[in-house]
Amino acid sequence: MKNKLFVGNLSWDTTEDSLRAMFGQIGEVQEVVIIMDRRTNRSKGFGFVTFVNAEDAARAVEELNGKELDGREINVSEARDPKPRE
Repeated sequence: MKNKLFVGNLSWDTTEDSLRAMFGQIGEVQEVVIIMDRRTNRSKGFGFVTFVNAEDAARAVEELNGKELDGREINVSEARDPKPRE
């Protein structure tokens, strides 16, 4: 399993700091990114969390998928490689 996770169904109130705090309870987090809409500067409702090691990433999927954060039930899964742009 890879170290990078996709986190979906985020509340617009969720910040990178709150996401880091939640996932940091599982293990050492390397990077947290919430994807923002360029026009509105508002969260698109998803982001990515990268762990230092794959074991913590796997544990985070098991323990945090379906958990509530800022009033929303988040989806946590292994991130897929982006599709090439045409």
